[in-house]
Amino acid sequence: MNEAETAAGLPKTSNYRYAKQVDNQLFVAGQVPHDSNAQLVGKSDPSVQAAQCLANLRQLLNVYGFSENDIQQLTIYVVSEAENLASAWSAVEQWFGGEVPPATLLGVAQLGYVDQLVEIDATIIREVSE
Repeated sequence: MNEAETAAGLPKTSNYRYAKQVDNQLFVAGQVPHDSNAQLVGKSDPSVQAAQCLANLRQLLNVYGFSENDIQQLTIYVVSEAENLASAWSAVEQWFGGEVPPATLLGVAQLGYVDQLVEIDATIIREVSE
């Protein structure tokens, strides 16, 4: 289902695709903090989990020939208290070198995997030069 993604080091998924490219847009599934072996990283550490989500997003962009400059918007989902939100946001700021694209930071009750604290969704659009 996602041979190109797994060849790039992203973990295999059984029931969904990581992304679908339509012209100059890349529709992506929310990126989770799993390493290439589908193991959760950074248990209890939202900063480490956010960094892994973004690293996975970078790999996905590379697979489809997009770049970080094509990220037009982010939604960052974080479980639990304000400290977790601040920690995840700090990792996002660091990853983007202080130049974060438009973003929404949301506190949520639960995410899809046990011990998952962060998930990051992105709007990816490559600007077309005329």
